[in-house]
Amino acid sequence: MSQSLRRGVSIEAFWAIPETERFHEFYGGELVPKATPSGEHGGAQVGVAAAVAPRFQRPTGGGGVGGWWIATEVEVKLETGEIVRPDVLGWRRERCPERPLGTPVQVRPDWICEIISPENAKNDTVKKLRLYHLVAISHYWLLDPRDGTLTVMRWSQDGFVTVVRAERHEIVHAEPFDALALSVSALFGDDPPMDPP
Repeated sequence: MSQSLRRGVSIEAFWAIPETERFHEFYGGELVPKATPSGEHGGAQVGVAAAVAPRFQRPTGGGGVGGWWIATEVEVKLETGEIVRPDVLGWRRERCPERPLGTPVQVRPDWICEIISPENAKNDTVKKLRLYHLVAISHYWLLDPRDGTLTVMRWSQDGFVTVVRAERHEIVHAEPFDALALSVSALFGDDPPMDPP
């Protein structure tokens, strides 16, 4: 299977890829390979999951608020029939009481975070943004290691509305996890600053 994007293919071309080799998504009539993760991308993916999951996956007694299922790199079949594999995603338990299971997951997420790769930037910022709006993903984050920014968007009828745009050094209350302050640097997987001796 060529790693280049293939246009005008059917969903059967996606399912024909062996599951162990299926590092692709299918949307807009295109078979789109996922970019090979860089160190920056992998660090950010772990950073987002580590910042969100312990606090929101379930009450922890240590300040967690619970109410979510959080996952990484899960194949999701959207209502449109397209298949995406977001970097980090979550489902509200009030809408999805049981953990989403199987491949692909058939339940639309309530929150998606994509970490922008240089090779796939247009997909995350244009094509997937349009698709996620079409299927009414409530919250969409874009984390960009290239310029160290976080963009937090909320669904509205006319398009996603940017509610937070922050840089690496900032602390934010980012929907839908705005109950707690999140360090943008921590989302990138950065080490916390050292206290002076």
